[in-house]
Amino acid sequence: MDTLVFLGTGDAMGVPRVYCSCETCMEARTGGQNARLRSSVLIDNGSDFFAIDCGPDWRRQMELQGLRHMRRLLITHAHFDHIGGLPEWADACRWMGYRGELYAPAEVIPIILRQYPWLGGHIDMIPCDNGIELDGWQISTWRVNHGKNGYSYAYKLEKAEYTWVYCSDSISLGPEEYAPMHGADLLVLGTSFYYEAAELSTRSVYDMTEAAELLKIVQPARTVYTHMSHDVDIRKDYILPEGVTLAVTGMRLALGRGQSEV
Repeated sequence: MDTLVFLGTGDAMGVPRVYCSCETCMEARTGGQNARLRSSVLIDNGSDFFAIDCGPDWRRQMELQGLRHMRRLLITHAHFDHIGGLPEWADACRWMGYRGELYAPAEVIPIILRQYPWLGGHIDMIPCDNGIELDGWQISTWRVNHGKNGYSYAYKLEKAEYTWVYCSDSISLGPEEYAPMHGADLLVLGTSFYYEAAELSTRSVYDMTEAAELLKIVQPARTVYTHMSHDVDIRKDYILPEGVTLAVTGMRLALGRGQSEV
C-alpha cells in the first residue's frame, strides 16, 4: 500500500515567521509541532516516490526524509512557495545524471520557464491536462479558484478503488470546481486560518470555518487540512468536523481503505 508523506504543511511564509513572536511562532522555534515548511507531499510506493510541489524548503524536506534523489514531480501552480525549490532539484538531476520529470497543466509550464528558463536543461516539462498515470495512480487535474492570487490546480488520484484529492490553494469553489471531490476517501485541503476576518476579496485560501461548509457538500470519508499559517496552533482544541485532522510535518498516511497514520 502506498503512503502519503507530508513534507510541509505551512502557508506561503512558513512557520515561524521571522518577524513574529506570537505563541505559535515561539513554539515553532523550539522545534515544536507548529514548525511548518512550505506545503508539499510525496507518495511513496515502497521503492520509489513522486511528489506534489517543490517549494523553497525542498532541500531541507529531502534531508529530513533521508532522501537523496527525486525523479518525478507534480506542480499545482507557479507561485514561489510551490516552485521555489526547482533550481535545487534541477541541480540535483544534473549531478545524478538523469532528467527529472515535471508534470503540470500546460498553461503553468511557460510561467515556470519564464522564472527559471534554464530548468529545461535538466528537467522534462510534461503537460498533464489530459491525465497521466504514475505508479498505478490514475491522475487528473483541474483549475480551482485561488482568490486574489488567481488560480491553482487540484489533483485527483485513483488506484484500486481508492480515491484521494490534493487541493492546497483554493477558496470559494463553485460546483464545477468541487464536483471531482465528491465522496473521496481522502481530501487534503489548504486552510490557512481557523477564521480569517479579512475581506473576502483580499483572500486566497479557505479558512477552516469555510472549509467545514465545503465538506458538508463533498462529504469525503476523511479530510486533512494543510497550508496553515501561524494563526493555527496545532496544540489547540479547535472545533472541527468529524473526520478532520490537522497535518503535521512528517505525518504519514496509508493510502487505502481503513487508512491510518503509519
